[in-house]
Amino acid sequence: MPSPAFELLKAKLSTSSENSEIKATNPNFIPPTQPLTPSNQLPTSVALPVLPAVEAAKRLAAFSAVDRHVGLEHKVIGIGSGSTVPYVVDRIVAQGLQANKDRVFLPTGFQSKELIIKAGLTLGDVDQYARIDVTIDGADEVDNELNSIKGGGACQLREKVLAEAADTWVIVADYRKNSHVLGTSWTQGIPIEVVPFAYAKVLTNLSHMGSPNAVPNGKAGLSLRMGKMKAGPVVSDNGNFIIDAPFPPELMKNPAELLHRIKMLTGVVEVGLFCDMAEAAYFGNEDGTVTVRAKDGSVDQISSVPTVPEIASKAESATVDA
Repeated sequence: MPSPAFELLKAKLSTSSENSEIKATNPNFIPPTQPLTPSNQLPTSVALPVLPAVEAAKRLAAFSAVDRHVGLEHKVIGIGSGSTVPYVVDRIVAQGLQANKDRVFLPTGFQSKELIIKAGLTLGDVDQYARIDVTIDGADEVDNELNSIKGGGACQLREKVLAEAADTWVIVADYRKNSHVLGTSWTQGIPIEVVPFAYAKVLTNLSHMGSPNAVPNGKAGLSLRMGKMKAGPVVSDNGNFIIDAPFPPELMKNPAELLHRIKMLTGVVEVGLFCDMAEAAYFGNEDGTVTVRAKDGSVDQISSVPTVPEIASKAESATVDA
């Protein structure tokens, strides 16, 4: 015989189910941090929030890169990983529904996949689109030749696939990532993705190549990256381990050669050195400007961007004319 407590619980659940309503997911969902206007776009009358210097620099670099490289003609767009990328997605969303309705966005990892979904953008995969119009990604450090270190977030394999698949690959970062020689500010080492059963052998190979067990600043050198709040190593989205391998400046001055040597090691899946790939790099500066370094060696300065991307009005006009 059911107890009085059981009958009370049953009655509460019955009342709750009668009053509840399951709401369908809105396919055009935009995160709460991006309040909607009547036309379902980012508000044009609401001032951007005041951010700490570094975050403001990241936002300005991301906005500038999107404004210059993501046009109405670009339909397949790669979204990279890192702390600057959320601002890239914000600016793309600000281009409006008309600009984004026929686009598809390819993520480099879990973080960018979630950003695409939560922004209400169409999610795609490189399996479907082997050629990408433009990919915008972050970087851990960039040298004078626009070579870069990537993989601080353990996404370098997919990041490189989307970078190579793109007609145009653009870097966005803050001023702290702008270096003359790789390894100057990013001292943790080159992120290297390896298959788990080969990590010990690869560590030995890298040590013989000149990667030290300790670096001059006293921090650990060559090592298997270990998880935080997790017992054991970091595991990539591809089920592999990550090795961080610093090298002396004389080797880092020729990153393309170093990349080739590391990539040839059996067990290495991908190396976080991106050489001769970037079309341009956008660095947000602490003074509120953006330094743009292009592949041809030219350097440009941007002091501001419009609150609303110009492409938003162009997309709306094109729809009206049609």
